[in-house]
Amino acid sequence: MNTSNNLNPDEGDLVYRYSRAQALADGVLIDVTDIAREAGFRVAVAMTAPTWANCVAWSEADSQRQVSQDEAGRLWDVLWLAHLAAQRADSNRVAFELHRVPRGGRGQRPRRTTLHMHIGPGDQAEPVITVMLPGED
Repeated sequence: MNTSNNLNPDEGDLVYRYSRAQALADGVLIDVTDIAREAGFRVAVAMTAPTWANCVAWSEADSQRQVSQDEAGRLWDVLWLAHLAAQRADSNRVAFELHRVPRGGRGQRPRRTTLHMHIGPGDQAEPVITVMLPGED
């Protein structure tokens, strides 16, 4: 047992810990708490960078090439549907579907995608929500 790192012996040897705060600072997670509160969430909400890129990110060039949209509207759609899914959730993880225009190319029609919302402990064991693509953990 290694106690030189001031670890709790009951936890065993900790190889590496990547906190939620570090993930937010690094851009691995994107904090969307302020808008999420407007959608009805009462805890901190973040989404993974790939989820943001897939379902929220949208530029003026995208609007000119594809269809007129903006990131604020796309973010609201994700969070509102997540909020509706949270209301019917019976576990700490719930899948929900979203129709969004895929970014890139010339497509204008919305396509269905599935997202996952997970509620779990934050860095201080407070409840936090993370919205992610299937297979992200």
